[in-house]
Amino acid sequence: TGALALSILLSGACADADRLGPTAEATAAPTAAAPAAVVLPGVVFASSKMEPSQLNSVHTGVWAPSTPSQVLSYLSAVRAKGGRAVIVLVGDGVPRNSDNTFNLARWKSALDRYRGVDFSSYIADGTLLAHRLIDEPHFASRWGDKVVPQTVVEEAAKYSKQLWPTLPTMVSSPPNWLAAALVTYTHLDAGLALFRSKTSSSPSRWVALQASKAKQKGLGMFAGLNVLDGGDGSSGWRGTQPGTWQMSASEVRSYGSALLAENHVCGFFMWRYASEYYNRADVKSAMTDLSGLARNHVKTSCRQ
Repeated sequence: TGALALSILLSGACADADRLGPTAEATAAPTAAAPAAVVLPGVVFASSKMEPSQLNSVHTGVWAPSTPSQVLSYLSAVRAKGGRAVIVLVGDGVPRNSDNTFNLARWKSALDRYRGVDFSSYIADGTLLAHRLIDEPHFASRWGDKVVPQTVVEEAAKYSKQLWPTLPTMVSSPPNWLAAALVTYTHLDAGLALFRSKTSSSPSRWVALQASKAKQKGLGMFAGLNVLDGGDGSSGWRGTQPGTWQMSASEVRSYGSALLAENHVCGFFMWRYASEYYNRADVKSAMTDLSGLARNHVKTSCRQ
């Protein structure tokens, strides 16, 4: 980029509102291309923990981990549904020191398992949107009470580009955190502006700030919602963590509409799929509305 990847705020020790979600982790020949995802309109409407078989006219993308032996068959399944994917090649548990802090050398070694995997056809047709490098490097308690510096994020992106030069890179951190460091992002392509009710009283102003910071650093920007833990309590539905709430359908529609009104958004992401929540009639209706906004969104590249 000139100044995916695809989370949320600030400096060294970030607030709980900045979290994506709780801590969770033989190459095959590409199959013939199905109708190219690259021709799909708008931006992807994706969720984590969703299977390719669940993709449809509303849910058009997945955000998922994989393994060297399964990654191409996984992408083939996404392609067959006309979907798009952000892939996680190194799980959260692998690149750590004994004190739980991030270890870049171990991360690189784990990524090396994918050497020789040919992603080119999936990148070319738009099925593969980005490689998610590191989960929430800005959130200190996720990484042994020590943030993963922005310089290390850029170094991880550089290593990914050495293996797959045309594969966009993203990180689950907000653009304002990425912009807080004196780093020139040559290899990192995008950040993630993930919204929770605690993040800001105005999702519109907040996403505009994130877009401004992304542009300042020449980065693309995914946006999205933590639907399972990011609610304000009005739903009455308990979240996955103590003291958290699932978003109500009204919150999903209101927050999501504000985020998707920002033209710099290159993809929309929700943490995370849970059948009981996603199958609620009111939530389904809200997500259908947001998917329509994503479909009609200006087609924006995550590589700026």
